[in-house]
Amino acid sequence: MTVEPGHYRAVAARLPGAVCVVAVRWRGSLHATTVSSVASVSLAPAQLLFCVHADARLSDALADVDLWTLSVLAADQGPVADWLASPGRPTIGQLDRVPHTVSDTTGAMRVDGAAAWFDCRTAAIHPSGDHLIVVGDVVGADASGSAAGALVHVRGHLRPVP
Repeated sequence: MTVEPGHYRAVAARLPGAVCVVAVRWRGSLHATTVSSVASVSLAPAQLLFCVHADARLSDALADVDLWTLSVLAADQGPVADWLASPGRPTIGQLDRVPHTVSDTTGAMRVDGAAAWFDCRTAAIHPSGDHLIVVGDVVGADASGSAAGALVHVRGHLRPVP
């Protein structure tokens, strides 16, 4: 028994997901993409996971690089999420329009103004269907000092959460 993919997508769209940006430094350049399948896995050791399409540029980078940063986007950062989810965006200069700071720990970018960030080292990558489940050991984390809220993806739309 299987569920038709279009029907599954419509039903699964009702699962709200935190909108985040995962970034790596790969082949001398910063690369980033928007993800919304993110979860805390463990407190001891501190771990989180995210899912990324197996054909994504980030999947290629993660095969070579084990350090990455995940920024939890603030409620007002929808344009950042949209841009970094855009297919066909250029590799060179893709982050020119995204205010960011480079992490001393991972060499990847942290989105300025994000609600929180996590610096991680890949603990495991599990192929699953057309995606990869990437589990990371958290090696650094912090939350924004502001009441930035967060951004969620539900029913095909980005929605701010205060």
